[in-house]
Amino acid sequence: MAISRAQLAKELEPGLNALFGMEYDRYENEHAEIFDTESSDRAFEEEVLIVGFGNAEVKTEGQGVDYDSASEGFTKALARSMAHTKQVKAANVLNNAFSSSYTGGDGLSLINTAHTLAGGGTWANRASTMADLNETSLENALIGISTFVDDRNMILALQGTKLIVPPQLQFIADRLLESPGRVGTADNDINAVRNMGLLPQGYSVNHFLTDTDAWFLLTDCPDGFKHFERSPISTSMEGDFDTGNVRYKARERYSFGWSNPRCVYGSQGA
Repeated sequence: MAISRAQLAKELEPGLNALFGMEYDRYENEHAEIFDTESSDRAFEEEVLIVGFGNAEVKTEGQGVDYDSASEGFTKALARSMAHTKQVKAANVLNNAFSSSYTGGDGLSLINTAHTLAGGGTWANRASTMADLNETSLENALIGISTFVDDRNMILALQGTKLIVPPQLQFIADRLLESPGRVGTADNDINAVRNMGLLPQGYSVNHFLTDTDAWFLLTDCPDGFKHFERSPISTSMEGDFDTGNVRYKARERYSFGWSNPRCVYGSQGA
């Protein structure tokens, strides 16, 4: 859409003292706290689950083996818009983590009680009953992560690494992870999560999460959250011969998603 002098009339007046509205600080690259970035030169990315071996079978003796408009202003505005959009799209992976309309390779939402196993059966990366973030729910989540199984139903040695919360839960998160003693009790007990170092990367606040009481635990599972960057951000401009107007354009290509849902445990809150 073209911008005319009428829309920027004050900028043309000699008595103008200052322009404001573009200099605000913003939350930078919060997606980097969640996603691993990989480069891409393809139109789309496809990742395939490889099912490992099950428990080794005991071979019976004698039997066979079992097998198994101002240029500077517009440049800043475009960069700000592109950066904000990227953070929103990244956070949408977690914002839609419980929705059946956004599914992964197993046809289920990212966080679900019935993820299917290739060898039969199911596993869950959330509690059967959603809970607010507190000492009990956090400890139960860490226990749940430690008992995640692979597709042959064998327990994996996974642990939580980082807690992701919206701004509304940052104070609860800080108390839960940084207090030397148990939170909200008169007992002289230690903070077990902190003392055992069960969340080595602490917590991170994501300001683009839309559910004010949802919280997520990232795990050390490989091939989890993925950010593919096909083309980094680039800007261009060109003049229009007929009108003398200048057009500005910003472009980048990327995608956010996940491969292995064992990368996260979550709750929508009570």
